[in-house]
Amino acid sequence: MICMAVPEIETIALAEVRDTRDVGVVTSGPAWAAAHRAGLHLAPAWTDAPVDASEPAFAALAARCPAGVAVIYGVGGGLAADAAKYVARHHSLPLILIPTALSVDAHLTWASGVRRDGCITYLPTGAAQRVLVDTALIAAAPPGVRAAGICDLLSIATGTWDWHHAEARGQNPPEQAYLPWAAALAGEILAASLIVAPGAGRGEPAGLLDLLRLLALEVQLCNLLGHSRPEEGSEHYLAYALEAHPAIGAGHAHGDLVGPAIIRAATWQGQAVAPLHDALVAAGVPLDRVPAAVLDDVEQTLPQYVRRHRLAFGIAHELS
Repeated sequence: MICMAVPEIETIALAEVRDTRDVGVVTSGPAWAAAHRAGLHLAPAWTDAPVDASEPAFAALAARCPAGVAVIYGVGGGLAADAAKYVARHHSLPLILIPTALSVDAHLTWASGVRRDGCITYLPTGAAQRVLVDTALIAAAPPGVRAAGICDLLSIATGTWDWHHAEARGQNPPEQAYLPWAAALAGEILAASLIVAPGAGRGEPAGLLDLLRLLALEVQLCNLLGHSRPEEGSEHYLAYALEAHPAIGAGHAHGDLVGPAIIRAATWQGQAVAPLHDALVAAGVPLDRVPAAVLDDVEQTLPQYVRRHRLAFGIAHELS
């Protein structure tokens, strides 16, 4: 079982960040510009960006990191965070992450998601030592990604349903046995997420901090369990398959795919969709980035997809 603490989270104005070490930065042009506008004045010895979320791209990025770099900073969204975790692990360097939006829970997790054969595999790269959060920077992020990390909380609705369903079908391995107490804790995080979604979506500092705290609780629960069944199920599988569809591709933000996938998976499960839909809309998650025809197309082959990639059992395995 993997049991790791979430990183130290510090709310700070980026203008107050000081680091005299030789800094390496993994970022993107827009994210780096946004951090500079927020007052970040690091003078990195090396700055680079991943070309995509594949393991070869991360390995190439790590190979370009020069000797002498003493610390890695990841500045941006989920891609920058995952790539920075990979580089830091490769060189055994300390890691500090600066999210420019609360678009995903990747800044708090111990793994880097990489694309393999049209699916996502999680590499145990280790968590950051610190996550520096400037609420003003995050509030200024584009509305569609500012609080899209809500998807990794609302997916508790469909992920936990799948987890329980798998238990009833005798499909959970012993290390992923359904635990009612863990499901109840996840349910409390879900209920709180419905409450904080509007404030986070509007970019209110209190709402963004509440969203951040809930993401930390969700990640830590999964860390303690050693798996992510309470928050990852058929909704994420559908999102992975959508990303691999030629009409979609890898250029979409995490929430663009997971948000609509939550609605579709909850429908398959016979759950009440309206509260989830309303929370996604309130948080600013776009629900129109995936054409309905593409969703329908991917749904037809999703049972084969989840079996081919040996994904944990859920309602997706039983679609007809």
